[in-house]
Amino acid sequence: MRSPRNFGTCANHCYYVSIEKIFENVVSRMSDDQSASSKKSGITQLSSCSSNPFQDASVCTSKDQQRKAYQPPEVAKREEVNILRAKVLVALIILIAVCGVGSATYLLVKDQERTNFENQFAGYASEIVTVSKQKADQFFLALDAFSSSISSQAISDMDEHNTSWPFYVIPDWAIRAKRLADLAGVSHPEVAMAPIVQPEDRDKFNEFAAEAVPKWYKESVEYEGTDMTADEFMQKTVPFIYFHDTENNYQPTPVTSPNESLPLLQSYPLFFYPEQYLMTTMLDTMTASRNAALASISKVLRKPTIGFAIMFEGEKPITGSQIIQPIYDTADTEAEDRKMVAFTGIRLHWLDYFKNILTDGEFGVIVVLESTCTDVENGVSDKLDEISSHISYMIDGQQAEYLGDSDFHNPKYDDMKVDNVFVDLEIDESQLPGGVCIPTLTMHVYPSEELEQSFRTSNAIVFTVIVAVIFIFTSLVFLLYDYFVRRRQTKVMERIMRQDKIVANVFPTAIRDRLYQNQEEHNKHKSNRNLHQDGFNDSFGDLDFDADSNLAGSAPLADLFPSVTLTFADIVGFTAWSSAREPQQVFVLLETIYGAFDKIAYRHNVFKVETVGDCYVAAVGLPEPVDNHAVVACKFTQDCLKKMKEVTLKLEVTLGPDTGDLDLRTGIHRCDT
Repeated sequence: MRSPRNFGTCANHCYYVSIEKIFENVVSRMSDDQSASSKKSGITQLSSCSSNPFQDASVCTSKDQQRKAYQPPEVAKREEVNILRAKVLVALIILIAVCGVGSATYLLVKDQERTNFENQFAGYASEIVTVSKQKADQFFLALDAFSSSISSQAISDMDEHNTSWPFYVIPDWAIRAKRLADLAGVSHPEVAMAPIVQPEDRDKFNEFAAEAVPKWYKESVEYEGTDMTADEFMQKTVPFIYFHDTENNYQPTPVTSPNESLPLLQSYPLFFYPEQYLMTTMLDTMTASRNAALASISKVLRKPTIGFAIMFEGEKPITGSQIIQPIYDTADTEAEDRKMVAFTGIRLHWLDYFKNILTDGEFGVIVVLESTCTDVENGVSDKLDEISSHISYMIDGQQAEYLGDSDFHNPKYDDMKVDNVFVDLEIDESQLPGGVCIPTLTMHVYPSEELEQSFRTSNAIVFTVIVAVIFIFTSLVFLLYDYFVRRRQTKVMERIMRQDKIVANVFPTAIRDRLYQNQEEHNKHKSNRNLHQDGFNDSFGDLDFDADSNLAGSAPLADLFPSVTLTFADIVGFTAWSSAREPQQVFVLLETIYGAFDKIAYRHNVFKVETVGDCYVAAVGLPEPVDNHAVVACKFTQDCLKKMKEVTLKLEVTLGPDTGDLDLRTGIHRCDT
């Protein structure tokens, strides 16, 4: 029996096998054997299990022995799971980024639009408050100048005609009232003058009015160009100071109270309302408390007062403003002993306050006026009407629109409200008669839906869509990159799996996994190979079992097999036979014989160690222990001897007649502890 060559040593009846050395030899020969296997396709077609030890073992399964199906290594499974987790994590990050950045972009743009809207409204509100206050001051100044001019004219006329208040009619009344309206900037004014008549002067005043009123009627008719004549106006005039008796169907009733009266003596235009009569009292607290209150306040303050008043737009009653200005018996406004002798008043639409405040293109501001006094004279009779304490107007550019006697602003803009006290008389209530309401007018400025709408753009949606498209494009690029990476990875994995299947055919699964684990630990200590050249983890890279492989500190992967039987076989006459043959014929012979031996080894569960030239080395009892290893080795050797004869006889046709003369020399060695 020929002694074995370089495949182990026997000492103390045991056999040590370096698994790493075997695996190194298998891997180093992998590419050479695959190349040889591809070349044989042009020579002869062998069975599915050839001498190539890397052939998948599943195709070599026999009826009497089944091996377990191939299982990928644990490191491969871990890598697949890690890659899947990484993809899911990246997808979640992109999704969260899209939602977060998109939402942030949308909210930021919307917030900027809201900020622009609020800033613009604040500018509008400031302008409205400032200009409207200036206009109110202008009205008061104009009315004060009007009162002073009346006082000066009255003093001159009374000296000339030897008369006094209240027996006085202002000359050129319509012209003066029209100039007052123009100076105050009022489009549709209602101007009136009412002298203060003491109870003892009522009868004399009635006689005076009956004589003086027709004269100024005629004067006003000519100036105003009315359709009615002065006589027709006189027919509508009550010839005495009166009030409307609510208990007698509002019939004009002479005033008999001991209080002073304030009869309407002159007006511009001639009639404010469809059924307005002159001589109606304005200062009888029993019949016209609102006018009485304003007059009382004006007497105490000795300056103009303002309040709500009913006006008519055609035949439609609306709420306007009423300013009452005292007229004194002297034009000296600084005189402390001056006496109040009459009142002049002007009623005007609030629209006159709010027109021409903003410029064209500035729109959508709502102004709400709030009054502390809600009872006003209805303008037709002396009864009191209860009206809303709020009046709303819409300001669009230089125009203003009356919305109604209520608060018409949108409650959602309450937080943007701008308040300003329009009129605060600041008077001590103890100085006034009981029950008199002191009017305080407050201006509330709000934005409208139209103003906010003008700042609403599609920028928020556009920018959000742009951000989303950018992220979607990035995701598509990522998917495209992942596709190419995955395709490359698949190729690498296929190569690795082929290698792993080869290893699985050589080693048991446990040994294979130990090899990979040892290689992974070794790779962790090699900083220059952290990342594979293809962009993948080097877990499946080339296994390196060089002499320096233990530098990482890991122990050699070697196990003790105490009970092993070795068998080897040499081809007798091979040297002489091969010297007379072509290399291709030598390859066919070895390929066919060793392929047959591999099938037998597979069937008997014999571990093929190596082939060196014409020598075939195998072992029983490693890497998986076998109880009857010597018996199995003998059966394997016997079957190989029989198969040798069968194969050489069949190859005589193609390889020559002396091929059948080749024989097989075998040897068996048993090691037991």
